[in-house]
Order: sequence, then structure tokens, then C-alpha cells
Amino acid sequence: MADQRERLQAALAGHYTIDRELGHGGMAIVYLAHDVRHDRRVALKVLRPEIAAALGAERFLREIHIAAGLSHPNILPLYDSGDAGGVLYYVMPYVEGESLRDRLTREGPMPLGDALAIATETADALGHAHAHDVVHRDVKPENILLSGGHALVADFGIARAISAAGGDQLTETGMLIGTPAYMSPEQATAQRAVDGRADIYALGCVLYEMLAGAPPFSGPSTQAVLARHALDPVPPLRTVRPELPQRLERTVLRALAKTPADRFSTAAELRAALLSADAPPARPRALIGVLALVVTLVAGAVYLALRRPASVAPPRSVAVLPFQNLSTDPSDEYFSTGMSEELTTALGKVDGLRVAAPTSAARFGTRPSQRARSERRSGS
Repeated sequence: MADQRERLQAALAGHYTIDRELGHGGMAIVYLAHDVRHDRRVALKVLRPEIAAALGAERFLREIHIAAGLSHPNILPLYDSGDAGGVLYYVMPYVEGESLRDRLTREGPMPLGDALAIATETADALGHAHAHDVVHRDVKPENILLSGGHALVADFGIARAISAAGGDQLTETGMLIGTPAYMSPEQATAQRAVDGRADIYALGCVLYEMLAGAPPFSGPSTQAVLARHALDPVPPLRTVRPELPQRLERTVLRALAKTPADRFSTAAELRAALLSADAPPARPRALIGVLALVVTLVAGAVYLALRRPASVAPPRSVAVLPFQNLSTDPSDEYFSTGMSEELTTALGKVDGLRVAAPTSAARFGTRPSQRARSERRSGS
């Protein structure tokens, strides 16, 4: 390792000065370096020798040049790339902050709003890359950087180079492209037609981990983890976090569908679903507003009807029947009860109108046949 660093430093002399190693993974080693020309700190990633040999310098550099054209607020840009004495490298900005992995290790499960914000921005970045025919293939917490309150997806530079320049060669050598805990079933079986839906699956795994504190599938070996991705059902999220909205759980389950055709077709579609799931704080306020409007309109209509000129008549009677919760979310049940109570209270303030007590109205039920009988009994 020291020999490689020395050779790299000698080859990059005058351009970059290597400071220290920041980390390493299955594909590359990353160094903190100083960009001499622009006087700035950068992250310099060096491909492992076996990866570089399988890809080949000429084609790797050609393909990574295409990926360098990606420009998006949530994508970490590519500054430079090259071949330094047979060592393939690429350069990215050094981000002050932390990775999503750092935060998960420190804090565990994240608040719903934070998890959805990170997942939404990541989906936006993936959608932009997919539109330019770049599939990441290794979306994981380590490759999502957090800085200034936003998410930055790193390593898009190597994605296209691996998939277009040497994916098949790497697979034939037995090296997996990706990380088992976040790898889609089709990517694990080395299918050649891997598309953006593999990234959607990986992001589903990341979102699951942000909410539950651990990825959906784990095991004692790489083979065991990949088998669980292909065969096991996704453990229910709401078993760990019962307060999560059901529609969010459905969104995660769809992203983690075993078959690509059953997932979201695009990252933009996933992003839209995530935005609609980010509603727990705002949703009650919106429904309460609707409730107040409905009660006001109904009470007003009844009041105007009773004000029509007429001879003295006996008070009219009404019964407010229980409202039904037609949503699939049991947590909405209290809105049904609240609607009935508010409407009963409002109508009770109208002169000349007698309103049946809620306990009496409840006996009539909510089915059409019951409603018809209640109308006859209440005299309405």
C-alpha cells in the first residue's frame, strides 16, 4: 500500500500532494489531497489494481469523461481523472461534513423528516443521472454525503465507467459491482440489463435503514445476504416504527420489489411518492381546515332553509350519522368522529332545529338502508 502511494505521489508531483488516507472500499482507496494548481483540498480516489486491470485505462478514462458531464445540486462533481503510471484515479471535491453512514453509526434510526429529505434529494440526483444513461450501481450510506443540510451523492464518476467499460469483465473475475446489503436481486445475479431500477432498490434499502436503524437484509456471508434479497419478504417497517404512515411503508415496499417491473419505473416517480409521504405534520391541519369548512357550509345551508317565510311550524329534526373512514389508515379514524361531533354541535345552534343526540344517531348506522330508516324516524 505504501509503495502504491509513493508511486502515485511521484506520478502526480506538481499536480496533487497526497496528505493522508481517508478510507477504502471494495473498488477504490480515497486520499485527502491538495490540488496544487487550484490551491484547494480534494478527495482523490485510486482504483484498486485488480479493478483497474479489468477495466483498462483507455476505456475507463473515456467513459468517466462522459460521467463528468453530470451537473446537479445533489451530485458530487468530478474534477479530474487520469492514469498515473498505470494507477487509475479520479478527483472529487473534499466535502466538509459527514457521510450518511457516519450519522447512522452515531445516532441510529433517524427522524422521519430527516430521512425523507435525504431520500428525496438522493432520488432527485439519481433521476438526473439516469436521464444521462448513468446508473450508479453502488448507492449506500457511505456514498451519500451530508453537508450544509443537503445530501450529495458521490462516486457517479466511476459508475458509468464500470458499467460501460468493464462490467462484464469484473463479473467474470468474481468481483461484485456494488455492496451486498443494498444490492438488487438482478444486480446480484450479474444480469447485463441492469438499469436505474437497481438504484431505486438500493435507495429503498438506504431509506429502510434510515428509518429502522439497519438495512432490510443481513446475514453471516455475502451469499446469505444476496439470497435474502432474492427470496425473503421485506421485514415490516411499522413493526419497528409503528408511528410511520402506512403509505410510506407501501412506498418502501414498492421500491424493494424483487422484480424490477414491480418497482417505481423512474427515480422521479419514487421522489414524488416520497414527497407525498412527508405529510404527518401538515395533513391533520389540512383535514381540520376541510372539516371546519364542511361544518360551516352545512350549518349555513340548514339555517338559510329554516329562515324561509312560513307559518309557525313544529321544529324540524335531524340526526347526524357517524362518518365512515374510507382511507386505509386507521389513524384517520378520529377525523370521522370529529366530523360527526363538530357537525352535531354546529347544527345544534340553529334555531328551530332539533338534533338527535350522538348516541341515538349512532344506532342508525351508516349503511344506505339504515340511513333511509333514520330519515323516516327523525322526520327529516
